[in-house]
Amino acid sequence: MLTACSSSSDETSTPAASASSDSAPALTGTPVSVEVTGEAGSEPVVAITPGDPVTELEVTDVIVGEGDAVQAGATVTAHYVGYGAATGQMFDSSWVRGEPATFPLPNVILGWQEGLVGMQAGGRRLLVIPAELGYGNNPPPGSGIEAGETLIFVVDLVSSE
Repeated sequence: MLTACSSSSDETSTPAASASSDSAPALTGTPVSVEVTGEAGSEPVVAITPGDPVTELEVTDVIVGEGDAVQAGATVTAHYVGYGAATGQMFDSSWVRGEPATFPLPNVILGWQEGLVGMQAGGRRLLVIPAELGYGNNPPPGSGIEAGETLIFVVDLVSSE
């Protein structure tokens, strides 16, 4: 299955008001584009065409699940992979570690807290997260995430409680 996700071509992306001009990615006039292939439950293949940072959370159900839906504040178990939109580089993957991760939503970035609500178990969701809902200008040291970078996650939901 293939899906593309990009910000609206009618909008001009601008850095967050709190972003300094030294750390804000240069604007190109082209939105970031993401293609996801692969079956639910197997590691996805993700192709990223770098572009301007997004200004709003973008949520796309690549595969709609049939299980229970995630509620706000839930604890979820999921396989996921995360990429930096500016670099196209993977910075985290539960598939690489060989097992899904379990965590309470209140303990993760806002893009996950907002982007996973309503997702059904067995589904695959693409999240394109603006820096303000990710790590902003303070990414974890050594993470490979740039300051002000849009984050891209592909999440396969195993379960939620």
